[in-house]
Amino acid sequence: MSKLKLGAIAEEKPVRVTIEVPATVHRDLVAYAEALSQETGQSISEPSKLVVPMIQRFMATDRGFARARRKN
Repeated sequence: MSKLKLGAIAEEKPVRVTIEVPATVHRDLVAYAEALSQETGQSISEPSKLVVPMIQRFMATDRGFARARRKN
């Protein structure tokens, strides 16, 4: 298996945000959580816990966002 982009999920004080995702996205989150569990040995009980690290990773690697942020 290739290395996943996400690593272990850090526990932080949460801020509640409610979103709706298509069923296909939820199925992919469940599958990703299973793959991440196998890779890291860390059990992920709620696939929704992946959303924040995925968004963080996306923003950290988005060059256009980085440029816009530097300008402001």
